[in-house]
Amino acid sequence: MHTSKQPAISFDRQDDGTLVVRFEGDWKIDQELPSIQQVQETIGSSPGIGRIAFNTEPLADWDSSFLTFLTNLSRYCAGQKLALSKEGLPQGVQRLLALAAAVPEIKEARREADKLSWLARLGRDAIQFSQSTQEMLAFLGEAFLASINLVRGRASFRRSDLILFIHQCGAQALPIVSLISILVGLILAFIGAVQLALFGAQIYVASLVGISMIRVMGAVMTGVIMAGRTGAAFAAQLGTMTVNEEIDALSTLGISPMEFLVLPRMLALFIMMPLLCVYADLMGVLGGLIVGVFMLDLNLMEYINQTRDTVPLSNFWIGLFHSAVFGILVALSGCLRGMQCGRSASAVGMAATSAVVTGIVSIVVATAIITVVCNVLGI
Repeated sequence: MHTSKQPAISFDRQDDGTLVVRFEGDWKIDQELPSIQQVQETIGSSPGIGRIAFNTEPLADWDSSFLTFLTNLSRYCAGQKLALSKEGLPQGVQRLLALAAAVPEIKEARREADKLSWLARLGRDAIQFSQSTQEMLAFLGEAFLASINLVRGRASFRRSDLILFIHQCGAQALPIVSLISILVGLILAFIGAVQLALFGAQIYVASLVGISMIRVMGAVMTGVIMAGRTGAAFAAQLGTMTVNEEIDALSTLGISPMEFLVLPRMLALFIMMPLLCVYADLMGVLGGLIVGVFMLDLNLMEYINQTRDTVPLSNFWIGLFHSAVFGILVALSGCLRGMQCGRSASAVGMAATSAVVTGIVSIVVATAIITVVCNVLGI
């Protein structure tokens, strides 16, 4: 059974009202320290004490528990309006206590927020929104200038990085794009078949699936997949570089982070998104074909001919335009949140989450705008 050693510490009261905490003999680190309750009892039994001092000449070693004892004692003395002399403490202890006292106390942000009125919170949110808008516009302007330099052949980035990002955004995304697109085609065919079967028009399932997938749904689902997969990856990569100050190092070396980091990622998604969209369209039509042929007893060639006759080529080009726009939006969203990342590990996760949300919202807004424009133009 382990028994702790009793501390070789005594309390000595001076005539001037000073209580000296004296370390007797060779005090070791494994010996117990006096508790604050012992000090309180000593002060209570000796009225008239107004100052506490230390005699630590025999002190052989000390650790953080000694600092904790002194910190608690300092708080107690402050509450009782007792003077605490630190002259008798080791120099290292005095420096650490001075450093701890120099750090201001951090108030809880939640309590501060609760004290703010609704008008103050509204103003704070408006200021934050204004700053975020300015940062976004500045980022878009830099991205536009980097694109101009790319067209002029003056953009500085490694071609090997572009090939790597094309591989990551393209070939590695095929399995998840295949699965989601086939399932979306199956779902659309099931939903359409339930209603069309009431009129004996099951053949129009091919038209429903073909138009919806090729015109909008193929591009939208691919964009959402890439926002959750690639956009978050871009934000995490650039966010980690921000935390490690690698982006600051590039700027110090005179290398534009926009051209070296953002431009190849944006270009890779701009190239691969239309290709992935075409692949998603085929997989979606295949999903509808499975339902039409194997569940609705439609002829295979009849289903294919119905899809070909009812889906005009303009829908195909509209879908490709959707996908190209989505690729740029997803890349910009991921890179923007990564560049805005804070200097902590938790900020990287927040940047990735924000990139996904921003990417999906921008995809939905862009889809609505393009749909309205196409309706106005009659295409």
